[in-house]
Amino acid sequence: MTYENLQISIEDGIAIITINREKALNALNRKTMSELRYFFETEGADRTDISGVIITGAGEKAFVAGADITEFQGLNAAQGKELSQYGQDVFELIEEFKKPVVAAVNGFALGGGCELAMACHLRIAGEKARFGQPEVNLGLIPGYGGTQRLIQYIGKTKATELMMTADMISATDALQLGLVNYVVPVGDEVAKAKELLNKIATKAPGAIAKIIKTVNAYFAAETDGFASEVSAFGECCATEDFREGAAAFVEKRAANFKGK
Repeated sequence: MTYENLQISIEDGIAIITINREKALNALNRKTMSELRYFFETEGADRTDISGVIITGAGEKAFVAGADITEFQGLNAAQGKELSQYGQDVFELIEEFKKPVVAAVNGFALGGGCELAMACHLRIAGEKARFGQPEVNLGLIPGYGGTQRLIQYIGKTKATELMMTADMISATDALQLGLVNYVVPVGDEVAKAKELLNKIATKAPGAIAKIIKTVNAYFAAETDGFASEVSAFGECCATEDFREGAAAFVEKRAANFKGK
C-alpha cells in the first residue's frame, strides 16, 4: 500500500507512525483508518525488523483531534453502526498487536483521537496534551471503543462524567487518573516512547506478546483471564527464551533473547 495520510519510518527497530493530516488537526477520516488497518493487520504484522510501534500526530497542535466529522453528515442508523464497528475493528487490531504500541500524544487527543490513544498499550503525553470524549456536543457517543476503554483506565465514575460533560482534561490530570504513563516536556513525547520501547526490547519478545494477550483477556467478554494466564505461562515454559532467561539469572549475566 502507498500511504497518503500516514508517514511511517523505522528507527532502531521501532516503527514510528505519524498521522499526517496537520491542516485537519490529524482527524481520522476513512482513508486514514484504512491505512492504520493495513499496517496493523498486514504490513506491521509481517515485519520481523521491528520490536515496537509509536503512533503520534503531525505538527504541534494535535495528536488526533477526533474523527473527521465531515464524513459523518447524513449518516443513518445502519451506516452509523457500520462506521462504529469498523473503527472498533481497527483499534482492536492495535490493542491485540503482538508488539508494544505506544501513543506519543503531542497535543489534542479528542474523540477518536482519545480512543486511538487508549487502544495503544502505553501512552506518553506532552505537557500541553489534552484528552476528552466530546461526542455529546454532536449528539453522539464515543463509537470506537471509548465508552469501554475509558472506564477501564480511569473508572466508571470519572469516565461517565467526562463523557457526559465533554470536558477536556490536562496531561497532568490524565496522569493522576491513570490514563497516561508519563508526562514529558513538549517535544519529548517520541523520545520518551523510544526510551520505553528500547527497555521493553531487552525482554523476551514472546513473553511481551503473552503479557499483551493476557492483560487484554481480563477485559474480554466470555474469556477467563486466569485460564488465559495459565495457558500462556505454560507456553512460555516451552520456549528457548525461558531457558536462556533462567540460565542468565543463575549465571548472573544479561540474557540474550532471540524470540524463540
